[in-house]
Amino acid sequence: MAIKSLQTLVSEAMQEIKTINADDALKMVEDDNCNLIDIREVRELENAGKVEKSVHIPRGMLEIYLDPNSALFQQGVLDQNKEMVIFCAGGVRSALAVKALKNMGYEKISHIEGGFGAISQTKFKIV
Repeated sequence: MAIKSLQTLVSEAMQEIKTINADDALKMVEDDNCNLIDIREVRELENAGKVEKSVHIPRGMLEIYLDPNSALFQQGVLDQNKEMVIFCAGGVRSALAVKALKNMGYEKISHIEGGFGAISQTKFKIV
């Protein structure tokens, strides 16, 4: 079996996952209908800023922190009844992350097309 390229993995993921644009994500945040999850690395947040009202979970820790028994759910930081809206810098890591979370059983989950780059062009507040 041949090893798949990143492009192939992302292409396959995009066929299976829900993609929303940054404006739709902003409306969901304003209406308190989602958990906005930033999966960029710490250095990326330090360099570019953090999106207000987002929860930072580095990609490498995502499945651990989104385990239903994790402290983020137990402490009310995340709400399992709301859609999980994931973003990274440009949309590649978030697409793969959403596919992984679908494999965990998440159904109300999407990622933001264009990631932080698209978010920074909207009315989201960057702090």
